[in-house]
Amino acid sequence: MTNKLQITSIAIGAGIFASLLVSIAFVAPAGVESGRVWTGLFLILVTAVIGIFIVAARGGANLKIRHIPGLDAVAEAVGRATEMGRRILFVPGIQDVKDMQTIAGITVLAKVARTAAEYDAEIRVPVARSLVMAMCRETVQSSYLLAGRPDSYNADDIYYLTDEQFGFSAAVTGEMIRDEPAACFYMGAFFAESLLLAETGQAVGAVQVAATAEPSQLPFFVAACDYTLIGEELFAASAYLSGEPQQLGSLKGQDFGKLLACLLILIGCVIATAAQFSDSDVFTGPLTYLSENMLGVKGFWNLETSE
Repeated sequence: MTNKLQITSIAIGAGIFASLLVSIAFVAPAGVESGRVWTGLFLILVTAVIGIFIVAARGGANLKIRHIPGLDAVAEAVGRATEMGRRILFVPGIQDVKDMQTIAGITVLAKVARTAAEYDAEIRVPVARSLVMAMCRETVQSSYLLAGRPDSYNADDIYYLTDEQFGFSAAVTGEMIRDEPAACFYMGAFFAESLLLAETGQAVGAVQVAATAEPSQLPFFVAACDYTLIGEELFAASAYLSGEPQQLGSLKGQDFGKLLACLLILIGCVIATAAQFSDSDVFTGPLTYLSENMLGVKGFWNLETSE
């Protein structure tokens, strides 16, 4: 019965999607800005694919995500800290909760904190924003409850230092030198302080796992840390760790959108290159449509070309 309902839902969704395509492509000229039609079509397509993947994941489909070594190493790093009797340090970036990197980092914090609770290891979380402190405290407390060790939770282990960038990095590096943590996690938005933190962690002999979507800081983390999550691997971490159907389906649907964009760029490059060596309408016609209709303002239905 469940499978029939899922198939029915997909069929209804596909029908609605097809109707929207037809209405936008052929009815919309009277009320839609022509230059936005192709953008709308791509948006509807990607949204529909995300919905289909979510339904498939809820139905038990095996949506695989490639292994991310940095996240697989969480248990190893926490276990090492437990054996050595030393702390775990987790830094969720220096931005506020409105930054998506901070939210992604706190998602990883939930996994690290739960593993630390299961291993009976101590975790410290210094933060640079007061709202991030409140969010981290709720996350860590929930992780300890899920691990069955609510009495081990200490709110004072998640603490606010300062909003000032280098004041924060000075305080954290000073604590690292004094306490010599066995494992350091840097997950979130980092800037000039990234190398200061990573070099200090390397100096005290900690296992370091870093993740950020700031391209300018990735080389420093790659050079000084044992594991580095590059770019969107940080945002995929929540789906990777939780395995929830909605997150997995959304991740797969977004990957489809990126693949579609790459294919369109590749096709456009091939057509544009071929048009430089041939005057045939086989290449110039599609190239004109790509530049003036799909990327221009003529929209879906206007097939006239400029002189």
